[in-house]
Amino acid sequence: MEPIKYIAQNQRDREWGLTVCSVGHQKIAPGEDYPPKKHNQEYMFDPSHGRVLPEYQLIYIVDGKGTLVTKSAGKTAVESGDMFILFPGEWHSYKPDDSTGWNEYWIGFQGINIDNRVKAGFFSPEAPLFHIGYNEFIINLYHEAIRTAMRQEPFFQQLLAGVVNHMLGILFMTGNRNALTKDEESVRIVDMAKSLMDDSIENDIRMPDIADKLSISYTKFRRLFKQYTGLSPAQYFINLRIHRAKEMLRGTSASIKEISITLHFESAEYFTTMFRSRTGMTPTEFRRA
Repeated sequence: MEPIKYIAQNQRDREWGLTVCSVGHQKIAPGEDYPPKKHNQEYMFDPSHGRVLPEYQLIYIVDGKGTLVTKSAGKTAVESGDMFILFPGEWHSYKPDDSTGWNEYWIGFQGINIDNRVKAGFFSPEAPLFHIGYNEFIINLYHEAIRTAMRQEPFFQQLLAGVVNHMLGILFMTGNRNALTKDEESVRIVDMAKSLMDDSIENDIRMPDIADKLSISYTKFRRLFKQYTGLSPAQYFINLRIHRAKEMLRGTSASIKEISITLHFESAEYFTTMFRSRTGMTPTEFRRA
């Protein structure tokens, strides 16, 4: 069953400035009814009629395509790698294309923090769609939000607020930087680099090797990659390896040393240091949790 969680908020949570109302992930097969009949009634809608929500929603389409229609922005095509914001009180409708379906993550939230950013013009109902491409880090943030919402440990709303703020920061930076340049060749290079990195997580590969495979100087490659993702190639690749390490810690009995060797970290100690810096836990603590 795909994870979908609806969350209650209390007054103390609201005083934090941002609270999360819902979070989830679903894969819609080609031709499948949309939305699936498994949501709370207040979130169900008929795409031919649309709806109005009392909250913001941040929706990320990892693959597939479809359409988004809003009162302020009109009708827009949605492609793989697009993220869009739904605004409270704003009529909208969206759905995947019958021929492709789509892979969708979402998180719903509200609060004075996001209200102030909209008032300041950082986000606007007139421009709800951002093309950010495939972003493993944002996917990881959605997974973290889903896990946190499922556990609902004390003060989990404050942690979820941090996840949403991180997503919004990446969205604003990456989406706007991508909008600044329409260089399709640069987009192609970055997307190919991400694919090569994803295929090389367990290989002993260096970032200059990636640049060589793409027939581009490392200096230019590093500049383009950071412009489009907000991270250097090396930092992005470490994040991919940390994500794979999490999967191995959850799903295998491999030792910390074995994982560090498989993922080509310099040593188990270096792996532990990098893992803690990105997750706040050592690999051993993460496995126990």
